[in-house]
Amino acid sequence: MSTIPIVMRAFKTEMRANRPTELSIPQFRTLIFLECRSGASISDVAGHLGLSLSTVSKIIDGLMKRSYVERSVASNDRRRAILALTAAGKTALKATREQAHTRMLEYLDILSPEEQANISEAMRILSRVFQPDAATGKETS
Repeated sequence: MSTIPIVMRAFKTEMRANRPTELSIPQFRTLIFLECRSGASISDVAGHLGLSLSTVSKIIDGLMKRSYVERSVASNDRRRAILALTAAGKTALKATREQAHTRMLEYLDILSPEEQANISEAMRILSRVFQPDAATGKETS
C-alpha cells in the first residue's frame, strides 16, 4: 500500500506537467475540483485550495475569460454563485489526463508482459474491493 502514494504523486506530476500552458497550478487544481464538484461555490473552491475568497475569485475570473468555467446564480440563493466546467474546461482536463496516462504507460514499458499482467490483475481486484457496487450503492468486499 505504500506504493500507491508514490504512483499517485507521479501521476499528479504528469498531470501538472501536461496541463494547458496558460493555466497556473491553482487554476488547474480548480478545474479538477470543479470536475468532481460541479455546482460548487467560490467558498468551496477556496476551502479546497486553502486560499482566500478574493484570490479564488481572481482565479475563477481568469478561468471564465478562457472559457473553462461558467458561473451562474443559485436558484435557491441569489447571493450564491454556482461554478461549473464548460465544454472547453472538460476537454482540457480530458486531454491532460490522456497525456498523463500515456506517460504512465511509458513508465510501465520497462516491465515484462507478465509483470504488466500482474499489475492489471491487481488493479482489477482492488477495484472490485474498493469501488462502490453500482447496483446496491454499497462497497463490496
